[in-house]
Amino acid sequence: MRGKQMKLEMKELMKISWLLVMICMVGCGRTERPQSPSDVGARVDSLMQLMTLEEKIGQLNLPSAGDISTGEATSSGIGQKIKEGKVGGLFNIKTAEKIREVQRIAVEESRLKIPLIFAMDVIHGYKTVFPIPLGLAASWNMQNIERSARIAANEATADGIAWTFSPMVDIARDPRWGRVAEGAGEDPFLGGEIAKAMVRGYQGDDLTAPNTMLACVKHFALYGASEAGRDYNTTDMSRLRMYNEYFYPYQAAVDAGVGSVMASFNEIDGIPATGNRWLMTEVLRNQWDFNGFVVSDYTGINEMIAHGMGDLEQVSALALKAGIDMDMVGEGFLTTLQKSLEEGKITEAAIDQACRRILEAKFRLGLFENPYQYADPERAKKEVFTAENRAEARKIAAESFVLLKNENNVLPIQSDQTIALVGPLADNKENMAGTWSVAADFDQAVSLKEGIEQVMPDARILHARGSNIYADKELEARVSIFGKPTYRDERSEAAMIREAVAVAKKADVVVAALGEAAEMSGESSSRTDIGLPKTQQKLLNALLKTGKPVVLVLFTGRPLAIKWEAEHVPAILNVWFGGTEAGLAIADVLSGEVNPSGKLPMTFPQNVGQVPIFYNHKNTGRPLPEGKWFQKFRSNYLDVSNEPLYAFGYGLSYTTFEYGEISVSHTAPGASDVVKLTVPVTNTGKVSGKEVVQLYIRDLVGSTTRPVKELKGFQKVAINAGETKEVTFEITTDDLKFYTYDQFAKDQKIIHTWEPGVFELMVGGSSDAVQKVEITWSK
Repeated sequence: MRGKQMKLEMKELMKISWLLVMICMVGCGRTERPQSPSDVGARVDSLMQLMTLEEKIGQLNLPSAGDISTGEATSSGIGQKIKEGKVGGLFNIKTAEKIREVQRIAVEESRLKIPLIFAMDVIHGYKTVFPIPLGLAASWNMQNIERSARIAANEATADGIAWTFSPMVDIARDPRWGRVAEGAGEDPFLGGEIAKAMVRGYQGDDLTAPNTMLACVKHFALYGASEAGRDYNTTDMSRLRMYNEYFYPYQAAVDAGVGSVMASFNEIDGIPATGNRWLMTEVLRNQWDFNGFVVSDYTGINEMIAHGMGDLEQVSALALKAGIDMDMVGEGFLTTLQKSLEEGKITEAAIDQACRRILEAKFRLGLFENPYQYADPERAKKEVFTAENRAEARKIAAESFVLLKNENNVLPIQSDQTIALVGPLADNKENMAGTWSVAADFDQAVSLKEGIEQVMPDARILHARGSNIYADKELEARVSIFGKPTYRDERSEAAMIREAVAVAKKADVVVAALGEAAEMSGESSSRTDIGLPKTQQKLLNALLKTGKPVVLVLFTGRPLAIKWEAEHVPAILNVWFGGTEAGLAIADVLSGEVNPSGKLPMTFPQNVGQVPIFYNHKNTGRPLPEGKWFQKFRSNYLDVSNEPLYAFGYGLSYTTFEYGEISVSHTAPGASDVVKLTVPVTNTGKVSGKEVVQLYIRDLVGSTTRPVKELKGFQKVAINAGETKEVTFEITTDDLKFYTYDQFAKDQKIIHTWEPGVFELMVGGSSDAVQKVEITWSK
């Protein structure tokens, strides 16, 4: 018996030794990397033959590291679990030194030496922080957006991060929801283009390269449609609306090759997304051919208990069967799957499938060849937060700002003027980066005051705080978190306003830095009142009464209801949260060094009562006639018009653009024809500028109701003063497709198709400023 046991042990050791030679090669300088799916598949097969059930389940476990201190990893509870093969990856840990220490435990002290994957919320930059995603979307510049993700990947991978929980592509039409700051706004086409750009930026052409990282599209699905704009809330909609209005950005990311997907917190058709097999398997894998892995959101599996889906064992089994591969933080998989398997509630094949997908990702990242390749202290010293990266961030931020109003050409500010810089965000560098800037060193950010001083050295700057973010101390405390203080001033509201007015009277122009603090938008930052806080409104009103020209520099992570401000303030520059270089970028635009070219990716309402409001809405059976403010028995309000304050796609410049007459190559195209639409655009002002030329299409008659217009193309064009450029779009029947069904069929299967008929093609610089031409498309 003893001899037989020794033979079995020796056989097992030989298997493990062969495995280590074949797939790990740790520290041997091997440069060959698996490229083909078949190669990866064979190596995963070999590895899984040696894995115990516990080790397979361990790969499905993604705990938070809590940013373990150097030297603590081995003695921590996490360290012990890694040794036992109970951890597949970690997040919330950064720096090359810490990650190398933890990785060493995995590849030297665990039985099978399987490397960990390290993740972080690298949302809009790593150490070099770019504008919040909604701000990036406002640039309408896909090259800039891809470049921001490429720089973020380069910095994060040098510090050990191989996987980012980005991009967030949830379509959002309710600005009360704080997480609109993390996405691309209200439009699926723009959101899809941005999703593809972000995936390309993070993943590059070769995932095994040490400066590329695995992207994770989130939150699948429909999270941006939470009821009442309240975070984590219920979502409910028809399947046609899902496919036509919300699904496309996720699918675009899948088509771009995204390596992972994160489940959303909300329910869909009465079943939480984390346990929804139709969503995670039928749509994502069977319809869209996604072949990466799916991770839950933070404790998303456990939270199905509160949804009423059962105890931890039940919801963990439900998530696995639905198609969730990795459990973030909750450890329901780790603690219940073996019991569920013994009770016949799940199959080992389901565990194997989830484990396989995670191991495949690790192979594709090159972690088995060199588990330390994403943690290079020397590279981190040279490539993180460099002067070159900061210069890129400054340039990209300046292009994201949206000029909402510029009456009497108050902007740009002359370089030798006396400027009264007022407001709680005028000298607050910590809040410049905005929400989800978890790796940033806020002390290295540039405040607006510092930016103006550097960019406009000849200007005389007079500074006063003017107000707090909120008058209510407790309310302000809720947004002064994550290392982003608001520096509350305990003086009275009246005293601060008096000081600001005195400063304003001595100036040629007043710059009022007002709006939200960084964490007033973002996760768990829903607001019912999306106006400027009352104490800031009082300050702004007092500044206007001085008679001096006032420029409102508006910081925000969401569209705000600023109707009064739009009526009374002569100039408004919406700057979102521009990142670590925000102060310099804002000063570049205020001074005229950069001509603003941002356009809104999300509609600004007149008041919160209009919410949700978005440009690509459906018509009603009783639409309000064009040009009418109110008509009884029509779809409208008694107290305010249907129109937004600022429309989707809107944004001014320091120059003006004039659109010439549209020409089309076909007015009666057939199914195989390509329609070329051309429009001349002239810069009629005195300075060079960039214009976002937008193409919209309306399908006038459909088998199901169609929106009043849909964005189908855009081009950002640089045009010199006095110059005319012709902008051409090519339109095919693919641009006309939508999801519909035959209501008289028995199965009512949803199909993706186009239908012949009359279409309006619209071109302009905003969704509400377009000219149109009508064409008839036939089969």
